[in-house]
Amino acid sequence: MMKAKNWWHDEIVYQIYPRSFQDSNHDGIGDLQGIIQRLDYIASLGVTMIWLSPIYQSPMVDMGYDIADYQAIDPQFGTMTDFEDLVAAAKQRGIKIMMDLVVNHTSDQHAWFQAALADPKSPYRDYYIFKKTDDGQVPNNWRSLFGGSTWTEVPGEPGTYYFHTFASAQPDLNWENETVRQAIYAMIRWWSAKGVAGWRVDAITHLKKDLDWKSLPADGDDGLVTVIEKGQNRPGIESFLTELKDQAFAPTQAMTVGEAYGVPDEDLGAYIGPDGYFSTIFDFSYMNLDMIDVNEWYRGQNQWTVAELRDLLFHSQATAAAVDGRLANVLENHDQPRVLSKLIRRLADQTPLAAKALAVMYYFLPGVPFIYQGQELGMRNAKRERIDDFNDVSSLNNYRMALKEGYSPAAALSIVNAKSRDNARVPMQWTSDVNGGFSDVSPWLPMGTDRQGIDVASEEENSQSVLHFYRLLADLRKSDPWQSVFIDGELLPLDNLPANVVAYQRALNQETVLVVVNLGSENISIALPQDDLYQLLLSNQESSKPTVQGQLTLTPYAAFVLGRKESDKQTD
Repeated sequence: MMKAKNWWHDEIVYQIYPRSFQDSNHDGIGDLQGIIQRLDYIASLGVTMIWLSPIYQSPMVDMGYDIADYQAIDPQFGTMTDFEDLVAAAKQRGIKIMMDLVVNHTSDQHAWFQAALADPKSPYRDYYIFKKTDDGQVPNNWRSLFGGSTWTEVPGEPGTYYFHTFASAQPDLNWENETVRQAIYAMIRWWSAKGVAGWRVDAITHLKKDLDWKSLPADGDDGLVTVIEKGQNRPGIESFLTELKDQAFAPTQAMTVGEAYGVPDEDLGAYIGPDGYFSTIFDFSYMNLDMIDVNEWYRGQNQWTVAELRDLLFHSQATAAAVDGRLANVLENHDQPRVLSKLIRRLADQTPLAAKALAVMYYFLPGVPFIYQGQELGMRNAKRERIDDFNDVSSLNNYRMALKEGYSPAAALSIVNAKSRDNARVPMQWTSDVNGGFSDVSPWLPMGTDRQGIDVASEEENSQSVLHFYRLLADLRKSDPWQSVFIDGELLPLDNLPANVVAYQRALNQETVLVVVNLGSENISIALPQDDLYQLLLSNQESSKPTVQGQLTLTPYAAFVLGRKESDKQTD
């Protein structure tokens, strides 16, 4: 078996949204001790690394992505001792810890920002981006990613504004200031010394801004223009990212995963090539396939096709392979609706079978598979009857914008139900009881009502469950001789496929794996590569032939993983 070139190449990562995973202290909020209690379950999925969404001290305006203290655990999650216990307990099970790194911005409650507000002459004023205008108006017409201006006036200082790419409670750090950068690198090294092995780097392509701060032609009726053009992937960001890698990540050989929206294909090598800024970046190519506007998603849905999804998937993989890079492959995360509700349009088709088909599609692609909590159960979106039942700031902003543009409250609520990030943040479903085994009190976010049979306890008892299938995925990925194929094998997409089929080969030396998935609701037959005799490695069908040759018939949402060794190949 070929040894991975880097230690992280054969990782399987499980993302935990801590406040929604397991409550251990009866307050309705998940915590670190709750995660410790569930480590054996996580290990049973073949997981080798846990990614924790933010657990830092925060006022929680954006659910922890507004950090008030980089070196403190928020009390609702526990203590630093709890964190150290988690690292140790996970290590005993062969599991590493990855943390979220949010360094484009802080909370407006961070001590640095509070000092900057208190004294215009404070050195901390240069830790952020402040602008004073002669006419008292905002410096430009850039729109934040959460809606509204990127500028908020400083209380008590008319005509002086601070800059925020996201919410006004999330002022951007000034990465042009070396003192800021060095403070960030020291913080990262401090956590690494506590045993953190990896970093998911949030919003990293926003660090560099266009320093002329000029207004642009408006792209909407509000007179504003998206901040993306002048505040994402700007020239000069490469010096920041190189320094971040060299001074903070490289000393401990940390695994790093960039949330790197908008990186052009021609720049991908700089990000994830052999000497790239990061180990890998998330493949978001198809994550927003269903949206007309990623940030103002209330504007409606895009009518996408499986063929478009397939093309995006294979294009991303080909681009990564061309620079000898690997992608972080995802179906879900804390910022997306549940994949079954997102990619399987008809409610009647949102079944365990479809959940397994989607899992097969992405799990065996080149790169590192990421699993989001509850994905392994086939969790679906949780419909809400009132806008007051939503917590997500982006959802509330989109609801307000929809009403402002003339949508009825019912229509706006329907859109939020479909697209809200809260769909992924509903507490983990451990049992079928009223609070899902998450807590013995009412959880911070209401449980979904449409969850019959979709919980850990129920699925443990069902040998055909999505949960058991995810364990089979991990077993196959780690099995000999196929592990080396999945880690280092070449990706060979199949050509001339039916519209709703995703199919590809993974090939290395004498072994070939064929992955075939039908994401449509009709039977389809496809021709297999000529003269090859395949062994069935995995399927979401309850009964299948042990070998397949020449032709493969796919029922709706059928998925097959087939293997062939050179010694098995037929000869005339």
